[in-house]
Amino acid sequence: MDVNANPLKMRFLGGTREIGRAAVAIKTNRTQLLLDYGIMINHEPGFPMHVPPKEVDALVLTHCHLDHSGAIPIFHVKEQKPVYGTPLSFGLTNLLISDLIHLTGYYLPFEYIELRSMMRNCVHLGYQEEQSLGDVHFQLLDAGHIPGSAQVLVEANGKRVLCTGDFNTLDTRLLHGADRAYGKLDALIIESTYADEAHSDRVALEKDFVARVSEVVEDGGTVLVPAFSVGRSQEIACLFAAYHFEHSVVMDGMARKVNRIMMNHTTYLRDPQLFMNAMHVVTWSRGWKDRRVAAKRPGVIISPAGMLRGGPAAFYVQKVGKKQRNAVFLVSYQIPGSPGRELLEKGRCVIDGKMRKVKARVGHFDFSSHCGAGELQEVVRGLEGNPVVYVMHGAEGNCERFARWVREEVGFEAVAPKAGDSCVV
Repeated sequence: MDVNANPLKMRFLGGTREIGRAAVAIKTNRTQLLLDYGIMINHEPGFPMHVPPKEVDALVLTHCHLDHSGAIPIFHVKEQKPVYGTPLSFGLTNLLISDLIHLTGYYLPFEYIELRSMMRNCVHLGYQEEQSLGDVHFQLLDAGHIPGSAQVLVEANGKRVLCTGDFNTLDTRLLHGADRAYGKLDALIIESTYADEAHSDRVALEKDFVARVSEVVEDGGTVLVPAFSVGRSQEIACLFAAYHFEHSVVMDGMARKVNRIMMNHTTYLRDPQLFMNAMHVVTWSRGWKDRRVAAKRPGVIISPAGMLRGGPAAFYVQKVGKKQRNAVFLVSYQIPGSPGRELLEKGRCVIDGKMRKVKARVGHFDFSSHCGAGELQEVVRGLEGNPVVYVMHGAEGNCERFARWVREEVGFEAVAPKAGDSCVV
């Protein structure tokens, strides 16, 4: 085959030098795939660069988070494009995009009917299950990021490209670390969320967290753990189950719906029995009466939103935050400008309609679901072949910083593309 007569082209549509609206187009002369098509959530959703839907043959979804999935229904306004992904990712994506439409529908170029069309066009793939579309072959590999998440390995015209999506190579209570059996690669598209930051030792972090929570509860206090609905809430519940935590644990918000979806897909989890034990031990809040009771009694409340932007956690923090014996322990990343970041840095949040100092103790525990700097470096050092490395999904200079590290320390060609940049593999 004359590869030059049918080159493999990549175009970066979003998620470049930023976190949000991830999208990459991979194209041969015959076939065009989109890897993810997410949104940027600010006051109004931001979208990746436009691709005419009629020119797209299919989309591949790495995972359900809206910065990777949120704009896919655009391809189902007038078209019926197949979307490939894991069954669990689709169940969770349906939940998250439904909620997005409910909250911000006015700003979106699609409605529930397009989401339903998207769900009808989902093609379920298992990990390492090979799929062909025209002259392109691809498969999903476990990403270890959240349940059902995947990396995408694409092969066409004798070239092999891996897109990590969001990934984590370390085992957690909930998941196995990412699959790294890539073989020889010609190109790697890699995230860089924590390219300049090392994560804490996981076991030491777990022990410290459980000890700090136990101390508060045994002194008669309530601990609020604001956590992302997908993955983090379940990780924290599994952690308490693993350490045989003997006090009350209440779970609230969208995490309850996520629990039900995950309970039907436990094969994606590292320890399905631990997960099911955790789900049976926690108390699922049934509404406002339960919330008022939970906020007053000793125990733990796991509740979205992880950054305190709405959700039941915004109610709980007003109740829990008023008393010194209580605590608010953040376990998710807090982006600048979020109420969670304000609480961490200035010790204050909105209570009874006014910005006030929180009397409860405040802490942050780095239960990340992304690779830290050391893991990212280890992945690149372990690559086979001589791939060109394309660094995405990083803010505040992390994409450029990690690309420079790859060039200087490993010797691979590496770039931090900008939106609209394209290349030939």
